[in-house]
Amino acid sequence: MAERSILITGCSSGIGHDAAHGLKARGWRVFATCRRPEDCDRLAAEGLESFPLDLASSDSIGAAVDRALSLTGGRLDALYNNGAFACPGAVEDLPRGALAEIFETNVFGTHDLTRRVIPVMRAQGHGRVVTCSSVLGLVGARWRGAYVATKFALEGLTDVLRIEMRDTPLKFILLEPGPIGTRIRVNSIPHFEAWVDWQASPRADQYRTSLRRRLYESRGPDPFQLPPSAVTAKLVRALEDRRPRARYYVTTPTYLMGALRRVLPTAALDWLIARG
Repeated sequence: MAERSILITGCSSGIGHDAAHGLKARGWRVFATCRRPEDCDRLAAEGLESFPLDLASSDSIGAAVDRALSLTGGRLDALYNNGAFACPGAVEDLPRGALAEIFETNVFGTHDLTRRVIPVMRAQGHGRVVTCSSVLGLVGARWRGAYVATKFALEGLTDVLRIEMRDTPLKFILLEPGPIGTRIRVNSIPHFEAWVDWQASPRADQYRTSLRRRLYESRGPDPFQLPPSAVTAKLVRALEDRRPRARYYVTTPTYLMGALRRVLPTAALDWLIARG
């Protein structure tokens, strides 16, 4: 059997970093991409095949896909859409530019990359595209409107792709992590500072007592938090199960919210989420 190959975005740390090492250990040929070349150099020193892929740049996406295909002789068995970032803030305080920036990476870049690999997978007669969504692709949450919007968009695009591609051997799968021990909180701070004028907001007091403390003060792990390896375990199933599911949940909150959104009235679910 030929060595299986996969391209992964967002491998500099957290979920993508663990996935790259975990799949390599299982015998996959992993192309672990990062936005910054210095992170690629670090991953290469760790024994991974790594090169830049900036989801905000179509040229970068095209160059990365071309490089992966040149290394495999034109074959790519799987794509793991993991790269993303967050921009915290109340929805009423998010300027148009903030949404444009986060959608450019989280949605438009991911969609662009997916479209580029579909013809390759069609031609070879197989392929799986796994997209990392979130519990926040199932339900909304205070302060996370921009990130929620991108994950809802990815959920919709993936659901429609799965339906439209039923007449092909290609599989489109969503991973749904909840709280995972990554750097997403720390990495979101520059985006918050660049876009959200919280001091001018009618919610300035709420920012002081809630969001800013959550962003800048380390409170230890969420009681339901799991390590990135928990996501990798579900990724392995999405890639290797003979008949993969449409969605793989990770963490207790994801299972809980997935169930509650099906059984609770909207008002009751809103009340529950708003409390915590």
